[in-house]
Amino acid sequence: MQRFRERLVPGVGTLVAVLLLLPAIFVVLLPLSPTAAVFASIGATIAVELLLFALAPVVAVVDGVLVAGSARIPVSLTGDTAAYRSTDAVHARGPGLDARAFTLFRGWVDPVVRIDLTDPDDPAPYWLVSTRRPEELRVALAAERSATTA
Repeated sequence: MQRFRERLVPGVGTLVAVLLLLPAIFVVLLPLSPTAAVFASIGATIAVELLLFALAPVVAVVDGVLVAGSARIPVSLTGDTAAYRSTDAVHARGPGLDARAFTLFRGWVDPVVRIDLTDPDDPAPYWLVSTRRPEELRVALAAERSATTA
């Protein structure tokens, strides 16, 4: 059963910033061929935009497993969770970050959720995962954890 799913696609600001590739590539290739410059700049910009969407990681809670990109862990091995936004999220991603923690950040997603791990064999003390819906992720983890222990 899927309780939570979010693809961390880029925000509008990131997509607009990628559009700056268009004039940059055009200016570089213009001396070689104006026609090639137009097609290459448009093609490269579209390719980068599509890649940002295609390679966007998924955060999900499904069938008793927490998925964060290519990483997976049974929800039964997770513990307390905490959601951070704005300056607290910056601190959690920066000076407050344990170097052993598993992280899945995206710069265009401000909130993060810290998920403590209870597995004594796992060297990571916690996961820190970007999500636009931190409270929903926390609720989904709690619901899945109580469903697997029941």
